[in-house]
Amino acid sequence: MTLPPAFQSQSAPRPLPFDPSRLKGLSERLIRSHWENNYGGSVKALANVKTRLAQAAGDADLPPYVYNDLKREHLVRTGSVVLHELYFDNLGGSGRAGNGERQAIAQAFGSFDAWETEFRLIGAGLGGGSGWVVLGFNLHTRQLENYWMADHAHGPAATLPILVMDMYEHSYQIDYGAAAAKYIDAFFQNLQWEAVRARLDAANATKTPVG
Repeated sequence: MTLPPAFQSQSAPRPLPFDPSRLKGLSERLIRSHWENNYGGSVKALANVKTRLAQAAGDADLPPYVYNDLKREHLVRTGSVVLHELYFDNLGGSGRAGNGERQAIAQAFGSFDAWETEFRLIGAGLGGGSGWVVLGFNLHTRQLENYWMADHAHGPAATLPILVMDMYEHSYQIDYGAAAAKYIDAFFQNLQWEAVRARLDAANATKTPVG
């Protein structure tokens, strides 16, 4: 069965963009478990859900609320795949932000340190639970802001993720148990700021949606 493009999905996880044995403070065991089980599981689940959606859409006897159960899972799994790929892509670096990134962030937050303080604070507030911290570029306001996200399914409108930190316990429990603050420290030590800069450049080049 050939699925229409809207119901197609990648069949395998994207490879890690870095050597997981070379991160500082994040073990290879942790990273591989996160990549294979959490991200990889969502890739497989999304492909399964989209296939089932294509099949269910042609079932005239299927109640709409049953179809929407699949659509809810579609939303959740799409968010998980996208956010995990962004997360892994902004890891594997030196942790040192370049002048361009620092200036752009400082312009939005008053100073680079003020941005980092708020970003870390949001992460600490999610410790022991679940969610994401996202530095995003809002295409409507043309502004960089830090966002709190409780799950994979709900994000700020018209916003492109620039920097993504996973705060689900699976992202740090193997290495740090409940010590989420230590994980946040390690996350910052491994940031790939070149990826952040590329996302910033792409966001600034994107036109504001008409509305």
